[in-house]
Amino acid sequence: MSMASMTAALPMIPAAGATQALAFQADITRVFSMIMSRELSTMTFASIGVPEQHHGVSHHRNDPQLIAKKARIDLYQAQLFAYFLEKLQSMPDGDGSILDQSMLLYGGGMGDGNMHRHSDLPTLLAGGLGGTFKMGRHYKYTLDTPMTNLLLTMMDSAGVRLDKLGDSTGRLLEPLAIT
Repeated sequence: MSMASMTAALPMIPAAGATQALAFQADITRVFSMIMSRELSTMTFASIGVPEQHHGVSHHRNDPQLIAKKARIDLYQAQLFAYFLEKLQSMPDGDGSILDQSMLLYGGGMGDGNMHRHSDLPTLLAGGLGGTFKMGRHYKYTLDTPMTNLLLTMMDSAGVRLDKLGDSTGRLLEPLAIT
């Protein structure tokens, strides 16, 4: 997908990502959060063939056409994240890139918007965390594993030790960082 077509639906995201990448490069910040659209958003994605509101599409009622439209929105947003990762990868930092020195979390707050299920969340971790982050792995956890267990484990990997975070029940069994 070209940058022109990517910016048609969410024009602020590539600009916000570029600004954040520059903030990382200039060492102005090491932590940030970006939301592409909230779950109750009335945003539409006509430029990618989804004129309906995102929230309504997420309640797909097992309709194959709505599921396909939701998949199109998800793919589009993942492509925006990939663009951001490419931007970080292209920025030198020490012996690698800004991406090599970072740990980024991408995902959504609903595993199944049709069911309002807050489990089985689509999640991606990227970056090398200064060469300590083990990449190229896939894990599947039980549906009752709180997302905060991942966040707590990420904090450990970044050198921040907490006993508990939100509704966490412990750390993930497999550490994220190479010990």
